[in-house]
Amino acid sequence: MALREVASKQQLQWAFLRWAVVTVPFVVLCGFTAARLAPSGSDNLWYAAIIKPSVTPPDWLFPVAWTLIYILLGLSLAVILHARGSRFRGAAIALFLVQLAVNLTWSPVFFGMHQVSWALGIVAAMFVLTLAMTFLFARIRQGAALMLVPYLAWLLFAGYLNYQIMVLNPGAETLAPSSANAQIIKL
Repeated sequence: MALREVASKQQLQWAFLRWAVVTVPFVVLCGFTAARLAPSGSDNLWYAAIIKPSVTPPDWLFPVAWTLIYILLGLSLAVILHARGSRFRGAAIALFLVQLAVNLTWSPVFFGMHQVSWALGIVAAMFVLTLAMTFLFARIRQGAALMLVPYLAWLLFAGYLNYQIMVLNPGAETLAPSSANAQIIKL
């Protein structure tokens, strides 16, 4: 009969940290890369030209909020990856990756393509996927699910902002040239 070695609390913490050292930078880097596919905020001529709702936060808040959300997403994923032996782990990881892929499409669709209604659909899909992910994560580790709550709240707010921009700017995709199409003439 083989004896099973039991890991100490410190060994378990180090195992989690090894996952977090990979997942947090990975998720943050993915988010940063998607945001760089098209200029955003005041750097985007189209966005600067459209009418925004009065509750729109200042431009500096968006990268701060998204960085914190991506850090929480990375930590949450690390908790799930660390939960070896859970029968829901594979499905939870797959759902996380699908949600992340959908998340990464929003910025290029909104800021790059100026497709406000498509972007709203993406926010709705992100919310549904994240809500499902939260319930699945909760079946594995409550802490992982709790880390997703700020993301869900932000998605509700982002959806509201996206909807208001759609209402305030009918035909928004044609309102101003994108910065990618702007030409600079040298004299």
